[in-house]
Amino acid sequence: MTSLTFTRGDVGAASGVLTATAAHLAALGRPLWPVSSLTPQRLERQYPAQSWRVAWLETRPVGTFALLSEDPLFWPQAAPGEALYLHKLGVHPEAQGQGLASRLLEEAVRETRAAGVPFLRLDTAATRPKLRALYEAAGFRAVDERQVRGFHVVRYELDV
Repeated sequence: MTSLTFTRGDVGAASGVLTATAAHLAALGRPLWPVSSLTPQRLERQYPAQSWRVAWLETRPVGTFALLSEDPLFWPQAAPGEALYLHKLGVHPEAQGQGLASRLLEEAVRETRAAGVPFLRLDTAATRPKLRALYEAAGFRAVDERQVRGFHVVRYELDV
């Protein structure tokens, strides 16, 4: 695969990737996010524009994630500066099956190391075995399971 480039802050491109991903998963009978929650305006309400990373293959946005310095909803007891928090990892359906999700995780790990914090953390629905397997294959360990706003999630952590 041609090398990826990463940009920050392109909420429109991130929205496009996530919307395509969500629609594809819904069509497969495995809905993940409501498409209506993935507009640039809605995404920016939850995640600051500069938290967005977009992976580009030439001129096409093919993957995205948000990287935050805190996550009080899912990690309320975390001390400031001890981790970065990954959210909304998505690979455009037209680019799936090429190892891009792993490449996105590698970029998040690289940024976490560069920030000088010891952990990269994330959460995912407990009922998503493929996502859980992806994170575990990347070295994340399950910390615990909990209910957060009616969702049963597994919290994961990676020592970087």
